[in-house]
Amino acid sequence: MKIDILAIGAHPDDVELSCSGTLMRHISFGKTVGMLDLTRGELGTRGNAEQRRKEAAEGARIIGARFRDNMEFKDGFFENNPEHQLRLIARFRKYCPDIILCNATNDRHPDHGRAAKLVSEAAFYSGLRKVVTEEEGKEQAPWRPKAIYHYVQDRHMKPDLLIDISPWMNQKIESIKAYTSQFFNPGSTEPETPISTSQFMEFLIARNRHHGRDIGVDFAEAFTVERCPGVNNLFDLR
Repeated sequence: MKIDILAIGAHPDDVELSCSGTLMRHISFGKTVGMLDLTRGELGTRGNAEQRRKEAAEGARIIGARFRDNMEFKDGFFENNPEHQLRLIARFRKYCPDIILCNATNDRHPDHGRAAKLVSEAAFYSGLRKVVTEEEGKEQAPWRPKAIYHYVQDRHMKPDLLIDISPWMNQKIESIKAYTSQFFNPGSTEPETPISTSQFMEFLIARNRHHGRDIGVDFAEAFTVERCPGVNNLFDLR
């Protein structure tokens, strides 16, 4: 299945929190989007893996993704090694994304930076014909995405790209709230975490508003790049 954008998160909800508005914007342009979680988020303080599976499916539905897949790597303990790289390479060659969006290169949660490095290296090796992977007994053709963009997460990072998500901000919040086990719920008896307070959602909205202000729009999502992007002309830039 060939898609335009593959959005990857170390945990279910990483994508909704960080780049769901960007995905919905591109879906509105007719682009095809897939989602890939590396783990089931089973180490999360609140909820459990089965709850998060159902919440992830609802989040993907709200966003409008073609599919949502899960690598089922071990939450907290997956590694950037040949075994994990080869499993990811097989997915990249299966979906052939032109663009990958993935975790921040450095963040509060150690999984995020490790995931960013794992995805980046696997994407490079995916383009090498001597790296052999198979699907259903058939050797896969090499595939390398054109670009990888890392979404900004918990820690502040100076962005290289800002994407206007103003028309999709409400839908972004809706996709986040699909994770009823993880975020603010007045009736919940689960332990409180940094992301389950009512203030967290206010922070998230304020951050997207702050990024939007930098480009003269209401709300924007932020990304860093691995290589300098090019544009056809200066009028493509805000």
